[in-house]
Amino acid sequence: MLSRRLLNKNTIQFLNKNCKNVSSQGIKSFATGKPTTPAKEPFKAVKYESTIERINGRIQEETERAQLGGGVKKIDVQHGKGKLLARERLDLLLDDGSFREYDMLVTHRCTDFNVEKTPGDGVVTGHGTINGKLVFVFSQDSTVNGGSLSEAHAEKICKIMDKAMLVGAPVIGLNDSGGARIQEGIASLAGYAEVFQRNVMASGVIPQISVIMGPCAGGAVYSPAITDYVFMVKDTSYLFVTGPDVVKSVTNQEISQEGLGGAKIHTTKSGVAHLAFDNDIDALKRVREFVTLLPSNPNEPAIREAFDSPSREDDVLDQIIPDDPNKPYDMKEVIERIVDEGEFFEIQPEFAKNIIVGYARMEGRTVGFVANQPKELAGCLDIDASVKAARFVRFCDCFNIPIVTLIDVPGFLPGTNQEHNGIIRHGAKLLYAYAEATVPKISIITRKAYGGAYDVMSSKHLRGDTNYSWPTGQIAVMGSKGAVEIIFRGKGDIKEQEQIYNDKFANPLPAARRGFIDDIIPPRMSRQYICEDLEILKNKKLSNPTKKHGNIVL
Repeated sequence: MLSRRLLNKNTIQFLNKNCKNVSSQGIKSFATGKPTTPAKEPFKAVKYESTIERINGRIQEETERAQLGGGVKKIDVQHGKGKLLARERLDLLLDDGSFREYDMLVTHRCTDFNVEKTPGDGVVTGHGTINGKLVFVFSQDSTVNGGSLSEAHAEKICKIMDKAMLVGAPVIGLNDSGGARIQEGIASLAGYAEVFQRNVMASGVIPQISVIMGPCAGGAVYSPAITDYVFMVKDTSYLFVTGPDVVKSVTNQEISQEGLGGAKIHTTKSGVAHLAFDNDIDALKRVREFVTLLPSNPNEPAIREAFDSPSREDDVLDQIIPDDPNKPYDMKEVIERIVDEGEFFEIQPEFAKNIIVGYARMEGRTVGFVANQPKELAGCLDIDASVKAARFVRFCDCFNIPIVTLIDVPGFLPGTNQEHNGIIRHGAKLLYAYAEATVPKISIITRKAYGGAYDVMSSKHLRGDTNYSWPTGQIAVMGSKGAVEIIFRGKGDIKEQEQIYNDKFANPLPAARRGFIDDIIPPRMSRQYICEDLEILKNKKLSNPTKKHGNIVL
């Protein structure tokens, strides 16, 4: 009998319904219970009558030791921090009864420094399903040697990654580790490198998701960094290469773990993490939702039954663009009015808010959306927005997810800060990503599409499959005010000249006459046009020239 219970089905259902209101104390109360047997370790020896009973008894003892992890005291400490155990996390993440564990009885091979040997060696690995979709998982157990990575620990992770690539299923890592196991020296570092190599080999083959649910420091941070998506838990998870103590000794700067590498820092400033959640339960629930949106591999599109009519119109879209071209509106509302059931899963909502990226469904198919946000920096492209969108576009292209781009961009953000920090180099990443992508690409210009930013945002010239504009579209080298100042140098009637410029250039007609946009469409019918095009393009075949790989501007 274990000295703590795993979550039962009823508890899981309760938590899934109420997870957003669960506090740290609530996690401890609902996710765990009082020890069901006295916490006495080690396990008592039992006398067996036959060889097979003795073997089965030893297996049972080893299994119980593996499931107990680091022991009752460490379990209580974990729960006291408002954190679930490694196995409890898997119970919430995976469909009930679907988890099949690998290598439960593996132990490390270190003979130095009297390192405690616990079956499983601080990580639980295996496969299961999420809403019926096969996934491979590992969940680090910080109650066992701090969740530190040993050679054996790494081998367990590598095994499930190899198998995931073999069968084409996503890998989800629940990270809660103190880093490399110092007592193993180079062996633990070699273990990390083996994991890194598989992260790279799996890139574009299967989706890789990292959920940071505790500390992740030193070399350990680079495995999540290579994966496709990084999610964090607020207040209990940290990512940094060097911790606060090292920072203080080198720079004499005092900073907390949260201030150095907490969820807020990485979702708002660094862009390392894509989303942050209130607690373990909320995180795991949202990961389940997210995984259902993703294909398992490039050859298996994510499709579900659709109930929203593809021909549904929305009259609000006809009025959503303000008469004043400099007045903002919410592009997220435009997306939600177009997609199935108004459901949009936004990625990195707190980072580079001037561009929106995320997933939704159109007629049940998963589609990636990229859109300028006029509410932030007028929708200008800057360094962070370019990098954010470029990585998203490349992920969609890897896994054959169609891309819909909604455009209202006055250009690249001007200023010495942007220029000195490499807006040319970083902006080129988004240009490269769109130009390289071979998936279906559909775009709609809702208002402004000025200068080089027009070219970059999935233009016809970058092999856009279907390019539309609303009647409010303004496709030009620049806005009328700046253009008139350059052309006429302050001579003549400026207002009249601006009107002439707007009539001649700042509208969708010149682009339509050249075939650079395929049609000028009523905004209310945007969903219908997109759905029809996605159906036509679902069997699109396009390849790039044969080469080892391109040299994207990094």
